[in-house]
Order: sequence, then structure tokens, then C-alpha cells
Amino acid sequence: MTQSHQACLKYLERIRWGDTPKCPYCESTNSTEIKRECRYHCNSCLNSYSVTVGTLFHKTHVELWKWFVAIKLVMKSPTMITVRELAIHIGVNKNTANYMIIRIRNAMLEEGDLLQKLIHD
Repeated sequence: MTQSHQACLKYLERIRWGDTPKCPYCESTNSTEIKRECRYHCNSCLNSYSVTVGTLFHKTHVELWKWFVAIKLVMKSPTMITVRELAIHIGVNKNTANYMIIRIRNAMLEEGDLLQKLIHD
């Protein structure tokens, strides 16, 4: 399951926003797309944002498709997946895999709905 970054962003946008981007800072839906940067400019508060702001994916350098696979593995594993197993499966080092598992587990408490939508769509 290797998808382009663009495809993963569009998928995440559909899950989070449906058809209308929503500013995470002021919650306005009055935005302009900045296509070359995969971001939006809010015409109300003048901030720019992407779909990852306010999620476990914010400010990460790990490709989104790796996050999506990791989420499925962590949430659907009958036994707890180890850091080493995750690292091997998605092709990252152990430190990155550990960081991802911690963020996913925290997100299960804080962003459970988003994670459930990601693994069920």
C-alpha cells in the first residue's frame, strides 16, 4: 500500500472535512487552496494550514501512507505489535517506530473517531 503523498492528503481531507476545508484555528470554511504547497489559506484569520494540523500527523516527516499502515497494524493487531515489528513492516528505524506507536496510542484516546475512519474506509 504505497500511495502518493497527494493521494493520502486527499483521503485524509475527505475523512476530516468532507467537501469543505475547515480552518483549525478559527473554524472558518472560507479558505483558498494553495495547490503547489498542499495547504489552504484562511480568508478569515489569514493563517495557512493543511489537513494534518491538529492531528497526530502534524509536523511529522514520516510519509502519510506509512502512518496509515502503522495505525492499522497498531489498532487491529490481536497482540500488541512491537516496535521492531513495526519498524520492519513500514521501513523505518526503531526510534521512529517507537515515536509512531506512542503517538498512535495517544491519538486513540484523543482522536479515536479519526483513527476509526482511517482503518474502516
